[in-house]
Amino acid sequence: MSNIINKAVAHHTIQVGDVKVFYREAGDITAPTLLLLHGFPSSSHMYRNIIPKLAEKYHIVAPDLPGFGWTEAPKRGVFEYTFHNLYKTIEGFVGAISLERFAIMVFDYGAPVGFRLAANNPDMVSAIITQNGNMYEEGLLDAWEPTRKYWENPSQENRDNLRVLLKPESTQYQYHHGVPESHLSLISPDSIAHDQSILDRDCDIQLDLFGDYKSNVALYPEWQRYLRTYKPPVLATWGKNDPFFGPAGAEAFKKDVPDAEVHLFDTGHFALETHGGEISDLIIKFLARNIE
Repeated sequence: MSNIINKAVAHHTIQVGDVKVFYREAGDITAPTLLLLHGFPSSSHMYRNIIPKLAEKYHIVAPDLPGFGWTEAPKRGVFEYTFHNLYKTIEGFVGAISLERFAIMVFDYGAPVGFRLAANNPDMVSAIITQNGNMYEEGLLDAWEPTRKYWENPSQENRDNLRVLLKPESTQYQYHHGVPESHLSLISPDSIAHDQSILDRDCDIQLDLFGDYKSNVALYPEWQRYLRTYKPPVLATWGKNDPFFGPAGAEAFKKDVPDAEVHLFDTGHFALETHGGEISDLIIKFLARNIE
């Protein structure tokens, strides 16, 4: 990619071990880099509306996690779908494209991947932006109870009970719940269809990750210790009506990074769908104060 500032988004793939990783890239590669890590059940597609704006000042890189979007979904048994392995793939990806220092923006599943990356490579990560990306027990709401039951007893019955979370109605719920009526028209049906197509490819990949999410909760104390030790600048932008990750999870960052900025929006889980403009403005101002 040219060093010329370019808001147009380029689409690339690169081999990382056994996985061919797809990623979006925009902006001047000599500018500070922001790595965007998506969540369940989406892909880098969720950042499509804010990448051009962020790319006016920053080098933007947004990969798809293994099993999501256009990154390969290796077969189960060939690739073990754990959050540790998602993290190792992204760590390998960062090395493959020669990123040495960068800020991260995390959402949902991207949070445990990004927090692993930051805690294990503290000199690499210059700042953290989290949009409904949790690392505190108080952020986990009652909607997690069926999944917690599977963690405690990984029976076939408890696993099968989670299949309802992969149905189209559940995907639409994730996008619509907590969004004021006045903002529902801002949610693209293309996003819902895109995400559902990911879930329909192999439900068992997603069930494996549901089961392994407990490994993230076990690491919360370690990630919190990383924050207290290294004090990276933190910006939390949160859809306060998220049924999965409550606003207490956003406010909790202040316990470990007292100067953390927290902004709550009257919307749901996918806050970028309804408040992408406001959130991207906050990101640009936050990065200007902290990494330039």
